[in-house]
Amino acid sequence: MTTKLERVLKTPMQSNGLNLSHFVQGYWRLDEWGLSAQECLSFIQSHLALGISSVDHAHVYGNPSCEQLFGQALRLKKGLRDELEIISKCGIVPSQGDSIGHYNFSQKVIFSQVENSLRLLGTDHLDVLLLHRPDYLMDADEVANAFSLLRQQGKVKHFGVSNFTAAQFLLLQSRLDFPLVTNQIEMNPLNLSIFESGILEELQRVACRPMAWSCLAGGEVFNLDNPQSVRVKAVLETLVEELNADSIEQVIYAWIMRHPSDPLPILGSGNIARTALAVASQSLSLNHEQWYRVWCASKGQPVP
Repeated sequence: MTTKLERVLKTPMQSNGLNLSHFVQGYWRLDEWGLSAQECLSFIQSHLALGISSVDHAHVYGNPSCEQLFGQALRLKKGLRDELEIISKCGIVPSQGDSIGHYNFSQKVIFSQVENSLRLLGTDHLDVLLLHRPDYLMDADEVANAFSLLRQQGKVKHFGVSNFTAAQFLLLQSRLDFPLVTNQIEMNPLNLSIFESGILEELQRVACRPMAWSCLAGGEVFNLDNPQSVRVKAVLETLVEELNADSIEQVIYAWIMRHPSDPLPILGSGNIARTALAVASQSLSLNHEQWYRVWCASKGQPVP
């Protein structure tokens, strides 16, 4: 496929007015990219030109904080914040001194971490706040109250979760009088458990679209020392030819987007050329047999 410059369109997440770009630019490695504030601004403008207006953050990303670095770039151009949908997360408490890292969805922690993200990003509101990883001590009523207060204060417009099971998602949703807008989950050809967990069916039932993180399995798809990766990569290479694609990465994104839950892939590269290649995967379409070829290669056996 000869890649042409394609643009990402906005897509509705729920019937509540939230629209995100069909691809989300992830910034969890921003601190590793070595960009100045001006260079980061240029990168933001470049993916905006591709139609990617939604950006993914978390207060625990980076050292120094990726939110702080991103906020420095936003401050260089007045009005840039209004062109973006900023997603951030809360609920992870990093280790400090003698205290171990843990999860905490108490109202106090949620408020504190949201305020910190707002300060670092230099904005007065988040478009979406996600609970980062399940807190097994979650008091759903307390979380619901925290969400409602943040919404009333205008500090967060919409709420969702990340890495939640179907039961955890249902419990929290049962306490809210507004819909959770997404569940951000790991989706890639090496992690098939998510397809068998029941969460994707539940998200379809309530018309809630997932965001897909680690689409390339952190590069593990290309690990030739991993037999599963070797099998999957061989099939992906044949699909590059069949689909007239430019790369294995494009086929992986197309494979993920083929699922009827209609996931929004999160892109993790700071290379705008790779971002543009990912966007071009929108034009690829796998049939059932092609999709299951990847599945069977990952499993190492045919379907029963």
